[in-house]
Amino acid sequence: MKRRDFLLGTGALAAAGIAAAGVSHLVLAAKPAPDPLFEQSFPDLDGKASAMSQWLGKPVVANFWATWCPPCVKEMPDLEAMHAKYKQVHFLGLAVDVPANVRAFSEKVHVSYPLLMLGHGGISLMRPLGNTAGGLPFTVVFDAQGKVAHKVLGQIKPKELEQVLDAMLA
Repeated sequence: MKRRDFLLGTGALAAAGIAAAGVSHLVLAAKPAPDPLFEQSFPDLDGKASAMSQWLGKPVVANFWATWCPPCVKEMPDLEAMHAKYKQVHFLGLAVDVPANVRAFSEKVHVSYPLLMLGHGGISLMRPLGNTAGGLPFTVVFDAQGKVAHKVLGQIKPKELEQVLDAMLA
């Protein structure tokens, strides 16, 4: 049986069942919307706005961090290594800091993934994601549709984050 014939036949049977039940129209379930974070745009280090929605379609590891946060700085080489390993995953550094600090930091510690500037408003963006204390670092893994799949408050444990990513990509 061809896929088209199967779908048409199934649709006709479903419509007949719905009509028999007295329902006059069919309401299809909408695709779940991405997290509201993906409706935002944030400037990069050059001040150019970057829409979060551009990273939908692949899993996203969003790391909220600051230059003045020792565990944030300590985990950046691990995130950089994972960024190199997981080409099918977007990594983003979301800086809860001021641009001058992040620019100076990025000259000393190189990361190849995008760094976006949230400023101190980043704290309010973390709370709806489950970080009610506003602590840093805070890492959120989103699935390809922009839904929260995993959260880590505090410094990541590379092996645990790799297990999460491996499971998502399996």
